[in-house]
Amino acid sequence: MENYLLPVVIGIVFGFLARTLLLRTDFRQYPTYPTGRIIHLSFGFIAAFIGAVAIPAVLESDWTAVTFLGLAATQFREVRKMERDSLENIDTFELVKRGAPFIEGMAQAFESRNYLVMFTALVTTLCAVFFFWLGIIGGIVMLVVVKFNMSGKVLNAIANVTEADIRFEGPTLFVGDILIKNVGLADTRKIITEKAVGAIVTPKNQNSIVTLSYLGQRQAMLHHVATVLGSYLDSGEPALVPLTKRNMADGRITLFFLPRDKDFHQIKAVLDKVPILDSAIRMPEEADKGK
Repeated sequence: MENYLLPVVIGIVFGFLARTLLLRTDFRQYPTYPTGRIIHLSFGFIAAFIGAVAIPAVLESDWTAVTFLGLAATQFREVRKMERDSLENIDTFELVKRGAPFIEGMAQAFESRNYLVMFTALVTTLCAVFFFWLGIIGGIVMLVVVKFNMSGKVLNAIANVTEADIRFEGPTLFVGDILIKNVGLADTRKIITEKAVGAIVTPKNQNSIVTLSYLGQRQAMLHHVATVLGSYLDSGEPALVPLTKRNMADGRITLFFLPRDKDFHQIKAVLDKVPILDSAIRMPEEADKGK
């Protein structure tokens, strides 16, 4: 087993580098500094270690070790549960909530990244067993692969975002041509007229129409805007809570919110980068209509 020490070290190093590359605290401030990052880097090191020692165990026909490694790998399912529980607890205190689908998507991402780290360490170790420099090259290639798997599709790939006017017809609030709700208090209508911004999200095709109709995806849009640009909102103000409504005729989604900054150029930039949730993706155009 001493012959495998250097390949295992190389595998662990590149696996841990992969997890470091995947770990990014952005405007959502999650994972938090420093506690959240320490937890995920620790899990990343364990995943890299498991992936790196798997190759020597197989080559030495140590099937007991392989079985143990497989058992250890299944424990990363607990990462998803841990993240889900943490985010759900946090979400109860958000003025504009993430929503359960967004939380589940984030939890899945944290779990899957540990498996990606394991695979990076495994491939790097396998290459290094044959030749030291081959392991280095394999590790670099895997880091490139990891880099391209950091993020998925975003909103501007499936829809166009345009500004819409806020107007009242009596107590009825419209964003563009889409009815939002009734607002009874004159003072509240005045605040909305001064502070609110409206946006129309127009799907690019039939798949996008069905994807954007998903309530979890629409909640994710509102949460991103509130997180980046702030929200003119406090608890106990139901009339000011951001909302989305759907035009059922053509699938357009309208968004009503009160950001701290009304610059629509910034709002559009935020909405364009909203991630498309895995649970929201629908592809009816690829279905066999004959069936």
